[in-house]
Amino acid sequence: MKQFKTFSNVLLAMAFIWFTSSGLMAQDKDKSKRPSPPAQVTNTVNGTTVTIDYSQPSVKGRTIWGDLVPYGKVWRTGANEATWIEVSADVKIGDKTLPKGKYSMFTIPGEDEWVVIFNSTWDQWGHYNYDKSKDVLRVKATPLKSAKFSEQFIIGLSEDGVVNMDWANLSARFDID
Repeated sequence: MKQFKTFSNVLLAMAFIWFTSSGLMAQDKDKSKRPSPPAQVTNTVNGTTVTIDYSQPSVKGRTIWGDLVPYGKVWRTGANEATWIEVSADVKIGDKTLPKGKYSMFTIPGEDEWVVIFNSTWDQWGHYNYDKSKDVLRVKATPLKSAKFSEQFIIGLSEDGVVNMDWANLSARFDID
């Protein structure tokens, strides 16, 4: 009888662990319920399909620039997984060429200038394993005061290839040609 109770307790514990872990995995599969939900923008720029996939953190009363997102440090350009960009053909960003492919997109925000980084390791969590040696391209962007306040981080992509990154009272932009 004692062995039966022990066996029952082991089964009960295993069932509890299985149900709990299944629930956690299911929660992560539904990324739309995250505090910083996923977003994606796709457009055709001069015949090239450009897709940017990112997560949208919210201001929630916090000071964003220079505080939550420090100046001079690599930022994942959103939340959760690293933001990624995919281009169906070679494109020009500034005066540099980004080859066809999929890249993580990081930024280094500054008060007067941002650095936008395209890194060959596109599938990673945040910027924690960012490796500068895998950078494919770096370009500069100028941050400007926004005409309107954005509670959520938003990346826009026009048919003309203008990429706007808007959050709080700031907008930074670069062009894809």
